[in-house]
Amino acid sequence: MITSRSDSRTRVCLVYGGRSSEHGVSCLTAREVMSVIDTTRFDVRAIGVTPSGRWVEAAPQWPDLAPGQLPAVDESAPPVPWESVTDADVVFPLLHGPWGEDGTLQGLLDLADVRYVGAGVLASAVGMDKVFAKVVFAAAGLPQVPYVPIEPAEWPSDRDRIEARVRALGLPVFVKPSRAGSSSGVVKVDTWDELAPAIEHARSFDPKVLVEAGKIGAREVECGIVQAVDGTPQASVVGEVRVQHGAHAFYDFEAKYLDGTSANIVPAEMSTTISDRIRAYAVQAFKAIGGEGLARVDFFLDGEDLVINEINTMPGFTTSSMFPLLWEASGVTYAELVDRLLQQALARPTGLR
Repeated sequence: MITSRSDSRTRVCLVYGGRSSEHGVSCLTAREVMSVIDTTRFDVRAIGVTPSGRWVEAAPQWPDLAPGQLPAVDESAPPVPWESVTDADVVFPLLHGPWGEDGTLQGLLDLADVRYVGAGVLASAVGMDKVFAKVVFAAAGLPQVPYVPIEPAEWPSDRDRIEARVRALGLPVFVKPSRAGSSSGVVKVDTWDELAPAIEHARSFDPKVLVEAGKIGAREVECGIVQAVDGTPQASVVGEVRVQHGAHAFYDFEAKYLDGTSANIVPAEMSTTISDRIRAYAVQAFKAIGGEGLARVDFFLDGEDLVINEINTMPGFTTSSMFPLLWEASGVTYAELVDRLLQQALARPTGLR
């Protein structure tokens, strides 16, 4: 039930779960965010979005998860009224991937004139769509690897031309769904006979596909952005992702979340000059898409050659995720980080900004 307005605490609505392949990661994020919110100042309500899209009353608690197991919102949980969202002072949309991180939920909240943490409709949509993000990054002068976009209707109708364009990139290439996260649907292609099956696999996640030239041997480095209350984007220290040699061909979903074969090195070992360059590029990327609230910006670093990979407008947010670790190494605890994001969202006006 909706509590009385006699309660002077700020009302926070956590929305988590969702319809994307990152449902379980979102559930873990919600559990840990909820555990650190100061309940003497905030009245917190959790709403789970089931894999089928139902909005239900469900606390993010899963005490008996086995190692490598991801939780899910219970489809049989009781539904919640829309007023549970519109009555909140601020919504914390902890959804990853399509139907939550991509501007769909943000547009719904804007329509209802409800404040929320994180990027608005346009920045969320651009950040989610890797092809459009590359267009924006190019316009901002950010270096990138060569790539080939594949629009939904092109692959069935013009396969030979697309394959010729992809072959010009050279091997290996990475085939990705354009609008997915956590490396869902990503395939590393080492021989050309693997290309068509990889594209079909990516299309099972998203009919729009991106093929990129591989940066083999490059370091995967990341930087967090948090917007101050006055709107100034602030960059964290730089971290590095390392995958156990021989365990995976790249930093895929299993390496990230399930089998413990990846490690986050924070801060990354590099010169101040390179670190400052990464941090400057991260701020530049955030501004280029019109980011708000928070983001994590990912790069490939090969010696002094630096290229941007992607931007995440609602990055993984468990206590072991890279984004909070970057800020902890920058002097901001997990609880302080959550509080900063809530305060920034509360200070932001609704409507056009």
